[in-house]
Amino acid sequence: QMNTDLSKSCGTVRVLVGVTGSVAALKLPVLVSALLQLPGTCVVRAWDTSRPLLFCPAMNTAMWMHPITAQQVSRLKEFGYVEIPCISKKLVCGDEGKGAMAEVSTIVSAVRQYLPKPDESSQKT
Repeated sequence: QMNTDLSKSCGTVRVLVGVTGSVAALKLPVLVSALLQLPGTCVVRAWDTSRPLLFCPAMNTAMWMHPITAQQVSRLKEFGYVEIPCISKKLVCGDEGKGAMAEVSTIVSAVRQYLPKPDESSQKT
């Protein structure tokens, strides 16, 4: 069973990364409206805003180019959330253009920038 009590788990969670798939056009408004629900909790509203929240949009090119998407991404950034931008390439649906999720290596690099650095005084030599 998934632990949904953030008051217990936030002590170890350093970064929240929202990775969306091909239905991101439906998921993005949910994230924007802070209704990303897990049973018994609202992850986005309960998130400690002193900690980073990164999001990785990915969707069909037509969805990405829609003005509503730009508004929703802008709103997330206004909250202080960090976008890991989508990229241009041939999409699963056959479209060629912007909307593909960032490469895994790009996402990992972005997350690493926000993880706390090990305390040099606690490192063993």
